Amino acid sequence: MLKTRLISGFILGLAALLAVWYDQPVPWLTIGAMIWGILALNEFNKVVRQVKAAPFGVIGSLAVALLIVSPHFENSLSSILTGFATLSLLYLLKPGDRSQRFIQWAWTLAGVIYVGLLLSFLVALRGLDAGRDWVLLALGVTVASDSFAYFVGRAFGKHKMAPTISPAKSWEGAAAGVIAALIVGLLLKAVFNLPSSFVAIGLLSVFASIVGQAGDLVESLFKRNMAVKDSSQAIPGHGGLLDRMDSVVFAVIAVYYYVIIFVQ
Repeated sequence: MLKTRLISGFILGLAALLAVWYDQPVPWLTIGAMIWGILALNEFNKVVRQVKAAPFGVIGSLAVALLIVSPHFENSLSSILTGFATLSLLYLLKPGDRSQRFIQWAWTLAGVIYVGLLLSFLVALRGLDAGRDWVLLALGVTVASDSFAYFVGRAFGKHKMAPTISPAKSWEGAAAGVIAALIVGLLLKAVFNLPSSFVAIGLLSVFASIVGQAGDLVESLFKRNMAVKDSSQAIPGHGGLLDRMDSVVFAVIAVYYYVIIFVQ
């Protein structure tokens, strides 16, 4: 299982690196994020469908795709959200059994926001000045945090961090993740010469690790409420696409707002 996890993680990481690095002749990161988002939403809907009313799949997928590409079009976010809200509410009136329609609508909205809106920040961050380097910082910090938290937690974890949500996570693993994120963040600051001090990048890396791990717990809570272990087995050794985006999107959002507020 460990070998499978490492191989699939390497392939996934290489694909992400290439998508972030090259944005010509087409925005590869946007295309990749859009495909990932639609597949992740499908996993979300399948999980919800097992115990709740089924979300609206087609409308939700369309909204996710539009939200992810929205950073390429100025002031389009509010229009997309308004159009989605209007169309999905009108969809409630279609013929058939309407007893679960508002529950279906609520879960459709939840999936669109959780997957589409959060993933759109990845594209938005790439579009900023030095966006490629900032995205690689966010991804690098997250990978380091997740990897060291996983391995150190398995080897030395004794104090459970959130046993009712994710029994395998420990404070020892969480601390190792933060330290690894700090080290990798400082290294990437030096490599890319990011326009911030080492102290600022260090603090940002620590914060990104913390919110990323919190995002992982949010995903774990969702799966626990839905009584599933993984959203799917699409990525060997890692689970589903939904499982792999949780910590990433939270870290990306942290980096995005840091750049918007303190750098640009």
